[in-house]
Amino acid sequence: MKEKKKQLTKAETQVMNILWSLPEQQGFIQDIIDRYPEPKPAYTTILTFMKILTDKGFVKPEKVGKANRFTPLVSKDDYTYSFISDVKDTFFDGSFTSLVSFFAKKEQYTDEELAELKELMTKIESKR
Repeated sequence: MKEKKKQLTKAETQVMNILWSLPEQQGFIQDIIDRYPEPKPAYTTILTFMKILTDKGFVKPEKVGKANRFTPLVSKDDYTYSFISDVKDTFFDGSFTSLVSFFAKKEQYTDEELAELKELMTKIESKR
């Protein structure tokens, strides 16, 4: 049986996005709070999130003095790929074309975005 991948909640994702954006992608709880938008959460709230993220295997704490420095165990790219792959498998029967078509039909694209998409397709075709 396929092991269910752990997913982040919306609030956990916000914390991880801040952690991923920190210099050297690691930091202390106060570093995360400092980068949080207003209203900033309490120290204990972020401490709780970091415990949950540690238990889920997304971060590793390392004792530095009296505080823990947290380092992601999963890169943003790897998590994003896994998450989108799950969406593709769950809602689009595993079809990349169906996933892309869904967004292509729903979104409004600027001329610049269309040019970028065409350039991306050209690069993909040239790698084949």
